[in-house]
Amino acid sequence: MRECVLFVDDEESTLNSIERVFADNDFRLLRAGSAEAALELMNKEEIAIVVSDNMMPGMKGIELLERVAAVSPDTMKILMTAYADLPTALEAINRGEVFRFIVKPWENDVLVRTVEQGLHRYRILKAVQREDESVLRSLAQTIELKDPYTRGHCDRVAEYALMIAEMLNLPEQVKKEIKYGSWLHDCGKIGVPEAILNFAGPITNIDFETVKKHPEWGADVVREARLSETIINIVRHHHERYDGAGYPKGLSGTNIPFEARIVAVADTYDALTTNRPYRKGYHWERALNIISSMAGSALDPEIVEIFLDRIMGKQGVNVF
Repeated sequence: MRECVLFVDDEESTLNSIERVFADNDFRLLRAGSAEAALELMNKEEIAIVVSDNMMPGMKGIELLERVAAVSPDTMKILMTAYADLPTALEAINRGEVFRFIVKPWENDVLVRTVEQGLHRYRILKAVQREDESVLRSLAQTIELKDPYTRGHCDRVAEYALMIAEMLNLPEQVKKEIKYGSWLHDCGKIGVPEAILNFAGPITNIDFETVKKHPEWGADVVREARLSETIINIVRHHHERYDGAGYPKGLSGTNIPFEARIVAVADTYDALTTNRPYRKGYHWERALNIISSMAGSALDPEIVEIFLDRIMGKQGVNVF
């Protein structure tokens, strides 16, 4: 069944314009002329996204989204406002847990892209809650479509990470969490523009700051899906460095969650051995040399040693 997206605005002409923007879509478009009418619909339908104007007679959009957060915590909430000032933004975040802001008058492509991102995030939440592996993996692959150079990346990271987990004789439940965390580790990239992900060369410092937000964005998704702390930690901390120079928190050594350190090694190896917009993938022997050189700086040296032993064994290499 198609998801429902509810647009709320007290001006009928605005709702008519929105319907024209989404004439061709893969969701059910619902509309409400007031916050009160929107809440009535919330009681009758499962709503994936609520896109609400803020300045409406009676109940404001911020209050509506606060109520939506209480009655339907999985619903993505988008606020439309002509007054995108900091106090409005902070109030919306604190009260309504707003996913995104749209400034009126909107740009059609921005509105469409924002709703699409909301739908992706909602689908991830629902799939993760069901622990539906086929859907969850499919959604991870959908996110990879934003960056054609990472096709199959999540599957390979999971394979390498589980290889390490096997060597460590970790419990089956932990292995399952590592698999899910590997699949979802880059899910926050849904919020990173494709122009940045696919840029064929070094990106600017400003663009890199945007990229550095994806672990926290992804962790928010996984937290909202009420997954385990292990999976949240993998998503949030897979770009930390053993020497403390990573992101988003600058954790170092054993302060980095253990499972995130495992996925970091797997993620780094796959990144080195696959083609990227800015370079060709390395041969596996060259990649292993680089991984070895990163032990103790970027990567956990003990996990690197285990990984090297396992990979060399698979490749039939006896001496590194």
